Amino acid sequence: MSEPSKLIPEINILDERHRKWVYALSILFIVFNAVCTYFEFYYFNLLPAVLLVVLLAFFSLDKLILFVVFLTPLAVNLQNLEGGLGLSLPTEPIIFGIMLLFILKQLHKNTLDVEMLKHPITLAIIINLVWIFITCLTSELPVISFKFLVSRLWFVITFYFIGTQLFRNYSNIKRFYWLYIIAFTVIIFYTLYNHYLMGFEEEPANYVMSPFYNDHTVYGAMLAMFFPGLIFFTMNHKYSTSVKFAAFLLFTIFTIALVFSYTRAAWLSLAAALGAYVLLLFRVKFSTLLAAFAAVCVLFLVYRTEIVMKLEKNRQDASQDFDKHIESISNISTDASNLERLNRWSAAFRLFDERPFFGWGPGTYSFVYAPFQHSQEKTIISTNMGDRGNAHSEYIGPLCESGVLGTLTFVAIILATLFTGFRLYYTIKENEMKKMVLVTLLGFITYIVHGALNNFLDTDKASVPFWGFIAMLVAIDIYHQKNPDAAEVRNISEKSS
Repeated sequence: MSEPSKLIPEINILDERHRKWVYALSILFIVFNAVCTYFEFYYFNLLPAVLLVVLLAFFSLDKLILFVVFLTPLAVNLQNLEGGLGLSLPTEPIIFGIMLLFILKQLHKNTLDVEMLKHPITLAIIINLVWIFITCLTSELPVISFKFLVSRLWFVITFYFIGTQLFRNYSNIKRFYWLYIIAFTVIIFYTLYNHYLMGFEEEPANYVMSPFYNDHTVYGAMLAMFFPGLIFFTMNHKYSTSVKFAAFLLFTIFTIALVFSYTRAAWLSLAAALGAYVLLLFRVKFSTLLAAFAAVCVLFLVYRTEIVMKLEKNRQDASQDFDKHIESISNISTDASNLERLNRWSAAFRLFDERPFFGWGPGTYSFVYAPFQHSQEKTIISTNMGDRGNAHSEYIGPLCESGVLGTLTFVAIILATLFTGFRLYYTIKENEMKKMVLVTLLGFITYIVHGALNNFLDTDKASVPFWGFIAMLVAIDIYHQKNPDAAEVRNISEKSS
């Protein structure tokens, strides 16, 4: 980081005139706040916190972004606000402010790194954002769509475009991990305690993490996403024994939390990450994996009828028994959660059939899918109004909301990130950085697998690590892999805000 003296103007604390002003303003604030509190107006209590955020934004933006990372698991989700959208407090207003500050700074003077702008991942992200903007113009509900675009922008700008510059200091990558993990551990204890009061039953697992996480699916997805990182910290020989022991304790806590989250998609995503790890160990080329995946997709399309008939024979519902719960993943006959997911996907494909190119507009699925449900596909958790969430897929959702290019441009981001991660793992020689690339890539893979069954990128809980992990890989690719011992430290307040 830059020296504090370069960030904050020097103030002579012995200057009597300055001290008098500090005392006077402090007394004025105390008196005015006491009056406000007496009349039950409590918002003035937030003024010191707001001033602190503003000061950090102007003088130490890197610390503010890391502070937001810490706040993200602790933020409270407010649902069903005006326009049918939600808001996460206090993180999203801060992130929005960081985005505005970034835009104003770029209008004054472009400080973005050209090498970062030319990176394939950056180009894929820009193309995706441009297409989202175009489909906002053709949207069935333009106001909803532009709100969606603004929300996507504040995550991408803060945690990718600024994030790549934040991670020019290699230590900030580790700080990002630790800050999210430590704050998340607080929520894990809160969740486990609530779950304990209900006897660790399977049904309460859906909501015992509220109001911090909407349900157990996003909670489980984030547990899985940080699993590889905790293994890295536990086994990193550069850390002291006490740090490694602390990391091991956290890993144990995350494991317990994952078991009691009853999140099948999270377990599936960890199995996929383990499979990816094995492939990386055998140095399988990314092009080979892509070809194999394409072949599997073709085989599924050819034999889809036989596969569906086989799956329909599975009638094992979700259970507290671990083996039976895993078996219920493929139950598409009686499991309400799986059937509702199929109902949402079917409605999404019908929406896509009607508007295959531009779609219905970003963020509009939950407002338009109700008439596209078929009565024979509805479940006990379906609603006639279609007012219970999204398409349950990061890939099918964009397909109906932004058309075929919506999904293709998002998949392009995924493929560019995977290609970059595989290439870095195979080429980097420095051991610790190679492992950092590995665990970041595996954490990213857990989410893209989970994203086939759920979508959370409209929330800060998932978007912060998702775009942050991508930024880590890009930063390592551009700034660190060629000279890992000279991780450049740049003042993000001056260069990226």
